[in-house]
Amino acid sequence: MKLVDLTRLLDARDLERMPEAARAAAAVLVPEVDPIRPEDRGAEIMCALFGCTKEDLPDGEGWGDEQLRFSSHLGTHVDAPLHYGSTCEGEPSRTITDIELGELYCDGLVLDLRERCEPGRGIGVPALRAAIEETGAEVGPGSAVLLRTGQERYGLSDPGFYLYPGMTREGTLFLAELGAKVLGTDAVGWDRPFLVMRQAFAESGDPGEIWDGHFAGREREVFIVQQLDNLAALPPSGFKVGFFPLKLAACSAAPARVVAFVGEG
Repeated sequence: MKLVDLTRLLDARDLERMPEAARAAAAVLVPEVDPIRPEDRGAEIMCALFGCTKEDLPDGEGWGDEQLRFSSHLGTHVDAPLHYGSTCEGEPSRTITDIELGELYCDGLVLDLRERCEPGRGIGVPALRAAIEETGAEVGPGSAVLLRTGQERYGLSDPGFYLYPGMTREGTLFLAELGAKVLGTDAVGWDRPFLVMRQAFAESGDPGEIWDGHFAGREREVFIVQQLDNLAALPPSGFKVGFFPLKLAACSAAPARVVAFVGEG
């Protein structure tokens, strides 16, 4: 059994790499990290706690620590239905701690959409259907469908990172109706980029242009996972995948360690 990490690395230094215009999205991409290092503040804290001096500590050092500040939607994360609204399928929406861990460990399917989608555009049902057929597998009940859109080409400093293909209401419901419960993407967001949706709404006046991929989750309960990494390391099907979110009580999402379990041979 091979373990494949599908989680995007979080690095506070990424803020410096982001274009100025993209920093409004920093909360879901970059954690704020206040480091406490053994040789300075770590030693000071321990001296105050134990009533000792640095000479009493090994090499004059205390402990290492970090103070963190981040969004519940930071990095690779699992969206609970509460993220899409207060109700889902006519019932109160579940939070991240309402979701059983067993629901987040399931069969996985990777859809290669790299030649079937365009930056800033919605991913259509025909593209999804063709990608599913190409895998030679079926979307099973409770399974995870992971979209490989080609965003692995970009880092946070690249404009292309922020102009990604996104899902629509129709595409989201299509996958949900096939039985998928977890819907993942290698893009920053599940929907089209915010500026694209804003412009579409301004031109058409159609409220259906607003966050339609996520809002589809009010009609059919799904767990949306964004900012996946390393999908190229997976086969199209025949693997298990686990999405392990932090247990943040009553929250609409949580950062997650996402790991695929791929059988050898």
